[in-house]
Amino acid sequence: MHVKILGSAAGGAFPQWNCACANCREVRAGTFHGKPRTQTQVAISQDGGDWFLLGASPDLRAQIESTPELHPRDGVRQSPIAGVVLGNADLDHVLGLLLLRELQPLRIYATASVRRILCKDNSIFAMLQRVPNQALWTDFTLGTKFQLCNPAGGNSGLRCQSCSLGTHYPAYVTPDRQSQLALGEASLGFAIESPSGSRLAYMAAVPHLDDRLLQQLDTCDVLLFDGTFWSDDELIRVQGGAQTARQMGHIPVESTLLMLAELRRPRKIFLHINNTNPMLNEASPQYRRVRDAGWEIAEDGWQFDL
Repeated sequence: MHVKILGSAAGGAFPQWNCACANCREVRAGTFHGKPRTQTQVAISQDGGDWFLLGASPDLRAQIESTPELHPRDGVRQSPIAGVVLGNADLDHVLGLLLLRELQPLRIYATASVRRILCKDNSIFAMLQRVPNQALWTDFTLGTKFQLCNPAGGNSGLRCQSCSLGTHYPAYVTPDRQSQLALGEASLGFAIESPSGSRLAYMAAVPHLDDRLLQQLDTCDVLLFDGTFWSDDELIRVQGGAQTARQMGHIPVESTLLMLAELRRPRKIFLHINNTNPMLNEASPQYRRVRDAGWEIAEDGWQFDL
């Protein structure tokens, strides 16, 4: 399985457009001991021909242009992007779909709840349905394995299985609509398996850990895990008032390092990193603590095979 990390930041990217925290100020000034990042986006492929996106970030166009494997290859209009797998309906996870509206056939995998939010309640996503078979919406059932196929039905060989990570739908979903949706489909993580049996876990927003999830993570070869905030009160200290990391649905990194310390099998990589997170600074004690614990901090443009 080929894996490309096209973007590694949380919503708003790094630096964030309206943020003047110490990290953002220094990266703009060129004095930061670290790298800018676009919003989290991962692409996977079995054969290097058909590529599947995990989510569709608002930064997707620039991420495609910086990735030669995702450039058009044959004819005037073509794309190797065969499909998108959606784990939630958050804006940072779905706005990139609208950048893929140029009548290019695309298979979109989603739960029935997420598809209902996007297709029934948001007329703007009708831009993906202007011609027959432009977007082939394919529902999957929570916990059931499904094959990733291109728009023509060709099987990539990759199999995907979802798990529920949270029960909170985005704020733009009305309370009446939320009452009609399955709570367990609000926020998902994925395990993707190649024909050889190698496994990738993608868990970009994790509000809590239990024994069952820990067991699943220990069956994977690579773990891409929620690195949004370093501490629970990070935004409160930076902004003077905000929700805690846990209230926003994220385990703080300093807790994750302890909770996953016994996880031995996978290569462990943090992604979805907020612009305020001190571990972005490669000269910081937080960065050293992460590296000493055997974790890596994802950067835009990383690629690896498993």
